[in-house]
Amino acid sequence: MRPAQGHAVLLAGIALIVVVIDQVTKVLAISQLDTGSVVSLLGPWLQLRLVRNPGAAFSMGESLTWAFTILAALVVVGVILAAKRVKTTSWAFTLGLLVGGAAGNLADRLFRDPGFGRGHVVDFIDYAGRFVGNVADIAIVGAMVLMVFGVIRGIGLDGVRR
Repeated sequence: MRPAQGHAVLLAGIALIVVVIDQVTKVLAISQLDTGSVVSLLGPWLQLRLVRNPGAAFSMGESLTWAFTILAALVVVGVILAAKRVKTTSWAFTLGLLVGGAAGNLADRLFRDPGFGRGHVVDFIDYAGRFVGNVADIAIVGAMVLMVFGVIRGIGLDGVRR
């Protein structure tokens, strides 16, 4: 296997792992949590609370579910197209997190109620009452942090330091 193929395989593998963990935890959250109930994990700092979110982060744009569906699809397609340019393990891992997180939430928007392209994202991890998210959100935020470090270090997708 050529190195470029190995990076594409790593990116796809990370993305698949994120999607599977995200969807399995969402199924568990739906089956184990009642809407409105709270399960404390670390006192008020970390709780489980089932929320169905039609909007984006912090439930912003609740009437724009279709736009978030299109945006998530564009991110997934864009990363897949960029995958052939990835020549470093760090970028493959980072973009795998990003595409996995975007795909996890996209799956909700496509296949959950109230209907295709308008589905609500299942959120269940409550961070001190500030916001409620899911595993896909953790992957997306992690990818953003890693991207910032990659850009600060000046390393492009091709592995060349600029």
